[in-house]
Amino acid sequence: MASEKGSAFLLKVGDGAVPPAYTTIAGLRTTQLSVNADSVVITNKGSGGWRELLSGAGVRSVSLSGAGVFSGTVAEARVKASALAGTLDDYQVSFESGERLTGRFLITRLDYAGDFNGERTYTLALESSGEVVVS
Repeated sequence: MASEKGSAFLLKVGDGAVPPAYTTIAGLRTTQLSVNADSVVITNKGSGGWRELLSGAGVRSVSLSGAGVFSGTVAEARVKASALAGTLDDYQVSFESGERLTGRFLITRLDYAGDFNGERTYTLALESSGEVVVS
């Protein structure tokens, strides 16, 4: 697998239509994705002192986060509205290779900051709800 540019790792928000059209959330400088899985331990007396895990069991989830410079785009306004309303929305992460992860996410944190002589910035955190599809 070839190396990829971090600038091509994009977070996009859906427009609310079915099927959704996605718009890149502008201004992001960093984007992070974490795939999480709870394990189900099936260790027993016959395990010989070694932990055993049940394959395919447990709860899986995806966490997204990002930080960047506020640019006042429509996509940023949609993110803010979803955060204030506490509603799920469609999001997509795309990579330079063309791979995409798509699913419904809830914004669990949206922070704005600004220094006296600097730009207005924001950070956000999202958690998946339901299946996240890789295409």
